[in-house]
Formats: sequence, structure tokens, C-alpha cells
Amino acid sequence: MFYHKTIAAGALVAALTATGAAAEAPFLKYGEVEGWGVFIDTEKKSCLIEKTDNFGNVVQMGLTKDRSIGYVGVFTSAKTEIKKGKSKAVLISLDGNLYAGEATGMRGNITKGYTGGYVLSDDPQFLDDLARKYTMVVFPEQAYTFSVNLAGTYKAIDLAKTCNQAQLG
Repeated sequence: MFYHKTIAAGALVAALTATGAAAEAPFLKYGEVEGWGVFIDTEKKSCLIEKTDNFGNVVQMGLTKDRSIGYVGVFTSAKTEIKKGKSKAVLISLDGNLYAGEATGMRGNITKGYTGGYVLSDDPQFLDDLARKYTMVVFPEQAYTFSVNLAGTYKAIDLAKTCNQAQLG
């Protein structure tokens, strides 16, 4: 059965760094669980999770500065047509649950040579699906479809929640 939900989306143009977030300030390594790194963003006083797959693609998940919206970003060093600040429709399937929204491209403020985009959502079901489902399939408007292995996200998101609470203290 397919469920379709619309997610709020837009650019997260904060100073996030893909591919080894802790490698450069303002990110500090908080921990690691099931292949996911958990990092503290010292500027935003929040935490994010990050994983690199076997092809060098990077997935990040975290909260916006005001903690009201979550984001998921996917980055690649492969050649893409992604333009910074340009939004494109995207459909995301999380083991059959469908979410429609927009992904906004990023270049320049992520690690050199990587491009990608972020989708923002305040839908609690989207977060729950990211944590509990095993595969995220992304259907961009004008590009190839790709999938992301979500193994370990439940424990990584749980550790990020603990990390976020510690940043408030």
C-alpha cells in the first residue's frame, strides 16, 4: 500500500558541510552508531547525523537552527545538473510511503566537488519513516532515480536526540 504525503521543503543554506562534517569546524564528533556519525554543529547548537555509502555519496539528517523543521540532504561527487538555490520537485518513497516536495540544490557551501540538495519537513511521520524504514528511493524531477540505505537510522536519530538535548543544557 502506498501512502502519499506532502512535505514542506526549501533550502537549508546554513553552513553545513557534507562528507565528513566533523573534519572542519564548526562540527565536533559526538558519537557513532551503526555506520552513522553524529556531529554537533557548534554554531547552531544542534546535532546532525551523517553516513557515506560505498560510492562516496553522503546523506545528512538534522534540524534547522530553530529546531522546528527536520532536513534530509543527499550529496554526490558525480556530475549532476544541480544548481545552487534552484528548487525541483521530488518524490521520496520510504519503503512505500510516498512524500512529495521540493529539493533545493546546494553548491559552494558544502565540501568542494560535491553537489546535492536538502528537503525540509515538519511532518512527524516523515521523521518516523526515516528512522524505521530501510530504503529511501528519491525520484527527482529531471534526473535519475536513486536509493539510499537507511540501515541504522533509528539508533542514529536516537543518539542525535540525546545530543540535541545535551546542547540545550
